[in-house]
Amino acid sequence: MQSDYIHQMFSVEGQVIVITGGGGILCGTMARELAKAGAKIAVLDIQLPAAQKVVADITAAGGEAIAIETDVLSKESLQQSAEQVLARYGRVDALINGAGGNKKQATTAPDLSFFDLPQDAFQCVFNLNFLGMLLASQVYGKLLCEQGEGAILNIASVNAFRALTKIPAYSAAKAAVKNFTEWMAVHVAQEYSPNVRVNAIAPGFFLTEQNRFLLTDEKTGERTLRGQTIINHTPMGRYGEPEELMSTVIWLLAPASRFVHGVTVAVDGGFCIFSGV
Repeated sequence: MQSDYIHQMFSVEGQVIVITGGGGILCGTMARELAKAGAKIAVLDIQLPAAQKVVADITAAGGEAIAIETDVLSKESLQQSAEQVLARYGRVDALINGAGGNKKQATTAPDLSFFDLPQDAFQCVFNLNFLGMLLASQVYGKLLCEQGEGAILNIASVNAFRALTKIPAYSAAKAAVKNFTEWMAVHVAQEYSPNVRVNAIAPGFFLTEQNRFLLTDEKTGERTLRGQTIINHTPMGRYGEPEELMSTVIWLLAPASRFVHGVTVAVDGGFCIFSGV
């Protein structure tokens, strides 16, 4: 009896979950693990081969998924993806806004000061991390509100809580993601349905293609000074493994969190609570 209750409360079985940026390391892991838990996954990514690789892994393991080439900075592209998801599955139960990343051109360095950061590079990073989330939330959030239930899970970052050096565009965007999560949670509950939940997670430091150039030496593969500083300021003393996000992701999509709304949960090995002393 007890195990059945726990399973029901933390189950995403049968849910149709849309994941933007689903071809990446973190969101690809989310897609695979959610599929193992019985969800049907729509993997959206601007790089279709990356999305197809994730879908191939899911189907090979007996899961169900579809890959859709999608530009999250185009509302038309997002609407077309929604049409494909509805044609395949008939509904959407959850949206994970995972598209994002950083780029060297928007990162301060000895040869690139903050005052010389190119506007187009800064705008590119900010738009990818914030505007892509906003547009996807408009398209898929409208579907959820029309259904009267569902969940949106945004991917913020620990630098929404703590200022990090070198990455002003990414930092500003992720702080905006956290703030918008709170705003949209209130707005949707008051104006449309209290059964459409909006939350976020704030991953700590995980090695991805977007941050590898900052955390490891491209020639030797050893940690950079920045990478070692991060480890020194993470009480658990290591980077996270992508699978370690999954308990929080599943909780925030499952019935167990039905009264959790507008929060951003850090999954960071203690980084945010360590003063360095």
